[in-house]
Amino acid sequence: MLLRYLLKPLLLCLVLLPLSCAQSPEEKAQRIAREVIDNMGGEEGWKDTRYLAWTFNDQYQVWDKQQNSFRWEKDSLVAIINTETKDGKVYADGKELQGPEEKQKLLERAYALWINNSYWLVMPFKLLDPGVNLTYLGEEETMDGAPADVLEMTFAQVGLTPQNKYKVWVDKEQGLVTQWAFFRSAEDAEPSFTRRWSDYSDYGSIKLASDRSNSQSDFVLTDIAAPATVPEEVFNSPRPIGKL
Repeated sequence: MLLRYLLKPLLLCLVLLPLSCAQSPEEKAQRIAREVIDNMGGEEGWKDTRYLAWTFNDQYQVWDKQQNSFRWEKDSLVAIINTETKDGKVYADGKELQGPEEKQKLLERAYALWINNSYWLVMPFKLLDPGVNLTYLGEEETMDGAPADVLEMTFAQVGLTPQNKYKVWVDKEQGLVTQWAFFRSAEDAEPSFTRRWSDYSDYGSIKLASDRSNSQSDFVLTDIAAPATVPEEVFNSPRPIGKL
C-alpha cells in the first residue's frame, strides 16, 4: 500500500517532465543553429579560419578575419580597408585616390560590400551573433522537396540594414542550411528572393556552400578559398591580384 502511494507522485512527475522541458521557439531555433555551426566545422573551426577569399558578382575579395583587413576589387578598382576602423586606401588603375570626398564614398561602399558579400558566403556562421533574433517557424519542404526545419532571423539594431528579415531552411538529414529567403523588411509578407544554399565543400577547417541558384536564375560563388597564409601583396597591391 505504501509503495502504491509513493509511486503515484513519481509517475505524475514522469508524465509532466516532457511538458516542463519543452523548448520555446527561440530555444529550439538556437539549438538547431548550434547544430548547423557544429556541422560546418564548429566555433573552433570558424575561429581558426583566418583568411577567406571568394568572387561575388564579378567582385573578388580577400578577408583577413584576425587582422580585420578586407581587400575588394572589381576591374581596375581596388579598396583595402580595416573593417573595424573603416579606414583604408582606394586605388583606380593602380593609383591611390587622393580626393577626400570620393575616397570616403568608396571606403564606405567597400565596408558595405564587405558586410553584404561576406554574408552571402558565411551566413550560417552568423546565426548566433549578438543582436540576432532566431525563432523556430516549423517544418517545410525546400524547393527541391527535402524536409527541413525553418528558422526566422531578425535583428536588434545591428548591422547596416537591421530592418531585414531572413527565413533559413535547415535540412533535417544533413543538419546544414540548404535554402534561404530574404525579406527587405521584417514586415514584408513575401520575400524578395528565395534561393538555394547548397553544394558544400571543405575549405580548411570549415564547410562552405557555393550554390545560390533558384528557378529564375543560376548564381554561384566562385574562387572560394580559405588558405592558411597569403602573399604579402594581397593587402598591399594597388592593382588586381591573382586568385588565391
